[in-house]
Amino acid sequence: MNMAAGSSLMANLMGLLRIRIKRGINLAVRDLNTSDPYVVVKMGRQKLKTRVIKRDVNPEWNEDLTLSVQDPNAPVKITVYDHDTFSLDDKMGEAEFSIKEFIGALKIEVGSVPNGTVITSIHPSRSNCLVEESHVIYKDRRFVQEMCLRLNNVECGEIELELQWIDLPGSKGI
Repeated sequence: MNMAAGSSLMANLMGLLRIRIKRGINLAVRDLNTSDPYVVVKMGRQKLKTRVIKRDVNPEWNEDLTLSVQDPNAPVKITVYDHDTFSLDDKMGEAEFSIKEFIGALKIEVGSVPNGTVITSIHPSRSNCLVEESHVIYKDRRFVQEMCLRLNNVECGEIELELQWIDLPGSKGI
């Protein structure tokens, strides 16, 4: 890659979004009495995935996936799959969320805000997959947002995750 291409990439980059895929709750059964779930996260052309957890419909991943953010309006898509050895992996539901509110909270001047302060709240609605209210919190000198997403196109299942922003030196920032 030439230097011009590298510097233009950094010029368009706002920063990094670290998504901690915490756990799945009551995921759908796709094998005999259980499933072997993993999560795929997509944003634009980026695609990342967690490890497979064998025979568990309540898996605990606690795995960090990091996306580079250029467009704050691009939705983040989460798809849960059941890993199958001898056939195509089965879909176990999907969800989508916006990072617009999270990015908006990052622009707030925190000054001497106490640790654990709720900066903004996002309420469940027809336009999102939130199970319950989600809060952007200023914690340990950084912004985090925990959320629980209801999986769509499946009989049951939820995914708990946490967002964290990482500033990159040389990027255009927020």
